[in-house]
Amino acid sequence: MKKLGLATALLLAMTGAQAYQAEVQGTVGYYDAELNDGNYNVGAQGTYYFKDIDTSKGPLAEAAFLNQASSISAGYNFGQLTADINSITVGGNTAAVNEEFDVEQHSYGVKGETYIPTSVVPVYASASYNHSKTDAKNGFTTLRQDDDSGDRYALELGALVAPNFLVAVGYTSVAATESLDTFNILNNGLMSATMEARSIDEDQDAITARTKYVGPIDGTNMSIGFEAGLVYGENTLYNLKSDLYLTPKFSVGASYAEGSYTSSTVPTSATGVNVNYFVTPAIGLGMSYVYANGENGANDAQLGGVNAKFRF
Repeated sequence: MKKLGLATALLLAMTGAQAYQAEVQGTVGYYDAELNDGNYNVGAQGTYYFKDIDTSKGPLAEAAFLNQASSISAGYNFGQLTADINSITVGGNTAAVNEEFDVEQHSYGVKGETYIPTSVVPVYASASYNHSKTDAKNGFTTLRQDDDSGDRYALELGALVAPNFLVAVGYTSVAATESLDTFNILNNGLMSATMEARSIDEDQDAITARTKYVGPIDGTNMSIGFEAGLVYGENTLYNLKSDLYLTPKFSVGASYAEGSYTSSTVPTSATGVNVNYFVTPAIGLGMSYVYANGENGANDAQLGGVNAKFRF
């Protein structure tokens, strides 16, 4: 009987949990463009919340946001790019290489978020540190004698000016153009993080701003979510995202991003769609697709991704 009770409790925790305090996420992505031979990225993120998350307040995907839950996260992403190219441009310098382009990149980071109640409105703050290590071979080192390693720091301050409506501004410092935001890769995809880094470019400092809202659709079991943001560095990046939560478990979404930079390697705009479904309140699955439009010599690209979340 004791074993049966233990098994039942474990099953309920796995399939019917209504609260959680930790989340583990795994992501796998694939990048396809005309010049590429094989490109992929894999990553993982773990988040610990300082209070139990009530999953009954709305969409399961936004449970932490709806609970204004302070947290700390750690993430890691590995990406590989292989291509046969004739020339490459880095920092305005072009070199003929006529060989295989081979890059491996490791990005990892830590991030903390907090919500502080006040007598006026809840205040939001976040801080993150990321480090990227680019292990480049062949054509890339024709222009760059050493591999590109860089630290990245970001701070954000904001407030929930209305129920479930966040407005925040921030500052980001990037040591190198190829220093990517690990959490941006894991949660929004490789193209989003790459376009952001290219927008900051050699300026190394950027101002950021974003808004986020999640709320119910009156008279239905559905909810809607909106996000908008910009990154202002050497160039400017604008992004928009919307999700329709058909049920608390199931959602479909679309996104669009556009940068003002000129690049022969990074597309200047990207349109994406995504689908997310929670099999149980503790297990979520997601799929995404992004089409990136290349200009100024950059190739068009298609990116696909899948992810899984486990909460406990």
